[in-house]
Amino acid sequence: MTEQVRQRDAERTRAELLTVATEVFAESGYSGARVDVIAERTRTTKRMIYYYFGGKEGLYLAVLEEAYRGIRAAERDLEVGELAPAEAMRRLAETTYDHHVAHQDFIRLVAIENIHRGEHIRRLESLRDLGQPAMSLVDEVLARGREAGEFRADVDAFDVHLVISAYCVFQVANRWTFGHLFDRDLGAPEERDHLRSLIGDVVVSWLAA
Repeated sequence: MTEQVRQRDAERTRAELLTVATEVFAESGYSGARVDVIAERTRTTKRMIYYYFGGKEGLYLAVLEEAYRGIRAAERDLEVGELAPAEAMRRLAETTYDHHVAHQDFIRLVAIENIHRGEHIRRLESLRDLGQPAMSLVDEVLARGREAGEFRADVDAFDVHLVISAYCVFQVANRWTFGHLFDRDLGAPEERDHLRSLIGDVVVSWLAA
């Protein structure tokens, strides 16, 4: 076996472990997740998990980092430079909504980490730098909107990110309880289309106030 083949196998094994571990941690939380369950689902061994990640905590940190890299990549890949400020902000809000709906384990992981008061994420300093391009993108769109006289001046990138994230997280985190209480299926295609459009309307209208 060549070194290149071994490296591909190692990358494939690591990626599979992260995928399955994401599901297990999202299902059971950090405290309830068991390394032997992850090993069984990936048909590997606990020894292999310890080899790649150093143990349960190392695996959980890798899962958290990968989850945040996913949303940051979606934001980074946005091409809104040629769009008018309002349409660019709408695209950002809708893309965030799409990602959250498509990656519901991410929301569960965030909730779990907040239950632990951010104990683990504080060890991932890389995530601070990872979020800067997204904030810079929002800053740039806000600046263009203000220059064009379309956006209010008393809102910053953090405010925008907070409002969009809060809305999108709620759709996933409270889908079942909110849906039951008000007899609405938040996962139905027509409902998702409506909610996706709604966050764009909310953000654009708020910024134009």
